[in-house]
Amino acid sequence: MIISGDLLTDFDLTQAIAFHQEKQAQATITLTSVTDPLQFGVVITDKQGRITKFLEKPGWGEVFSDTINTGIYILEPEVLKLIPEGENRDWAKDIFPMMLDNQDPLYGCNLTGYWADIGNPEAYLEACADICHGRVKVSISEPQAVAGERSFISRDAQLADSAELSGLVVMGDNSRVEEHVRLSNCVIGRNCQIENNVVLENAILWDNVYVKAGTSIRGAVLGNKVRVGRETIIEPGVVIADETLVGDEVQVRRDVKIWPRKVVESGATVTTNLIWGEKWRKSLFEGSVVRGLTNVEMTPEFSARLGAAYGSTLPKGSFVLAGRDAIRSSRMLKRSFVGGLLSAGINVRDIKMVPLPVLRYKLASFGEVGGIHFRQSPEDPAATEILFLDSDGNDISSSSAKGIERIYFKENFRRAHHSEPGGIEELPRLYDFYREGFLHHLDRDLLSKAAPKVVIDVNHSPASDLLPELLADLGFEVTELNSHVHEKGIDPSPEQRSAALNRLSRIVVSLEADAGFWIGPSGEKVQLVGSSGRVFSNLEALGLISNLVCQADGSGGLVVPIAAPQAIDSLAQIGGMSVERTRLDGRSLVEAARKRQVRMVASMDGRFGFPIFMAQFDGLFLVAKAMELTSRTGLTLDQAFAQLPKHTYHHLQLPCSWECKGGLMRRMSEDAVDQQASFIDGVRVDTERGWVLVLPDPHRPLAHIFAESADAASADQLRDSYRDKVSGWLGELAGAVER
Repeated sequence: MIISGDLLTDFDLTQAIAFHQEKQAQATITLTSVTDPLQFGVVITDKQGRITKFLEKPGWGEVFSDTINTGIYILEPEVLKLIPEGENRDWAKDIFPMMLDNQDPLYGCNLTGYWADIGNPEAYLEACADICHGRVKVSISEPQAVAGERSFISRDAQLADSAELSGLVVMGDNSRVEEHVRLSNCVIGRNCQIENNVVLENAILWDNVYVKAGTSIRGAVLGNKVRVGRETIIEPGVVIADETLVGDEVQVRRDVKIWPRKVVESGATVTTNLIWGEKWRKSLFEGSVVRGLTNVEMTPEFSARLGAAYGSTLPKGSFVLAGRDAIRSSRMLKRSFVGGLLSAGINVRDIKMVPLPVLRYKLASFGEVGGIHFRQSPEDPAATEILFLDSDGNDISSSSAKGIERIYFKENFRRAHHSEPGGIEELPRLYDFYREGFLHHLDRDLLSKAAPKVVIDVNHSPASDLLPELLADLGFEVTELNSHVHEKGIDPSPEQRSAALNRLSRIVVSLEADAGFWIGPSGEKVQLVGSSGRVFSNLEALGLISNLVCQADGSGGLVVPIAAPQAIDSLAQIGGMSVERTRLDGRSLVEAARKRQVRMVASMDGRFGFPIFMAQFDGLFLVAKAMELTSRTGLTLDQAFAQLPKHTYHHLQLPCSWECKGGLMRRMSEDAVDQQASFIDGVRVDTERGWVLVLPDPHRPLAHIFAESADAASADQLRDSYRDKVSGWLGELAGAVER
């Protein structure tokens, strides 16, 4: 039997041994159900308990079970022969997948009880609190009972009569607690001394700890041989490592970590981790983006440390492309981030203020191992976002994001020698490089003859320096709105955007323009306006651009999300094209678009890419490409929209706590067993009347329901049926979590 060393459990392992013997398994993995399976390896079994699939740290759209690998294994001796002599192998990543491929008898045994991964200080504290609250079945030998309290005091320990105890208190051999001390849900190791008037609440003290009078320690862990002075306050989440000396009247603020053998002078206030720095939050990334309130969460100090963490994952001496939007705070934070990269020995090509598609295009060519782009959050003007890109210009993978997080939280930064920090370069001809590719992949003769008349709202963004000139080179007649770049930020509210679109619509009609385009601040998202003044929604634009591509090209394929309207498949079939549906995230869409003969890739939020130029989303190229398509087909945007098949499409959101997401996906998967279903992202069920998709949101406590049918009544019925079904499941799951 193998038991991982960083877990706490009260499982009855004899059940697993009996199961292993009954099934005549070569290997048995003990399993259990958890509320948040994303951080663990999900294991899927058949009804007999035989393992059929592994999912290593999946996204919510892939969680078809909430049953995870607990790190406890029962093995037959022959399994050890699968490990080559003198080589390292990982059970979960190497050996068990090999056994699954070989169809060896590999089983999973579900156990109930307490199980926790205690591999970090927060989880360790939580586990100790669970023990103190009686949630874990533990046995403490040879206790000396204290009347009226659930406490375990060693017979060799000394406890003053005036000490106040509540909850579970554990004291080890030869420890001493003096007068008027308050102890609540705490563990005190061997040979500790606690002076008068000390308060210990939810605290863990290892061996040989000395705490002087009047000190308050709440929700903290103190390692071996720590000394704490008088009238000191240690707040929850603090970890003080072995042999550290903390002086008198010190304040150690919440969640601070102090490394071994440090000295904190009397009167000091410790607000950051001693030596390496503060820990910001549990998970930095939302997909490929790090987001935070500017100068509150997203500070220059944080940005520099994040840059050092990112640089530590890259080859020393490699190059990173760094860009930003026009906002001053983006420039401030980017400069701090660049400093972190340089400290890790990474060279930076600083392209300053630039539309995001231009940065992606340069990355997709050659020379850099990755890129970063700083921008004002499109959802909150007080927040800044950092986008991390790989060497192809795509959003970084989840494994890359986890690698950066791991280094950031462990503060295991690579520091270059004083003679080898990275350097900074500029790319003065970047726009020329982009322009050449942009113009080369459009039909310049066709556009010159058509001379499209367009109105573009560049939204005070860096696109104003590039897009009007590109369109003029192609023979467009351009009216430009909001071309002045704002350094202090813009209002991204829905009300402001609606007002801008209404203004754009009126100008398109008054100028008798062929079309209008609202460009998102980063240059990726676009909203279309027809010559009639109609403002097309993102889904309407997806349909009409797909229609134009199908009629203009007549071969190849389209890549769209699994939740995109079914009308696209009908258009593709008529035009002799294929449709590939992927997960909703941008990285999955772009990866699928790299295949041969893909004509267009599109998201559901107004982003389009044309792989003939680049697979990445590019709102600037869409403006020119849309008018090329209308010129080639002879259709206006309004006419292309009018040709779309009439379907009713619904999208609604339901509150769904993080603890319920895994259970929801399990319920939906079980419900879809006897139906035509797909599991690309979430669970999609196709019926004779239409289809419905249930998908947990990856970044917010929500669940999405998409439903579509050719007639409104069927679409409404599908939506209402699954809304009621999902609401019922979530109610049951929430009740189970509360219990």
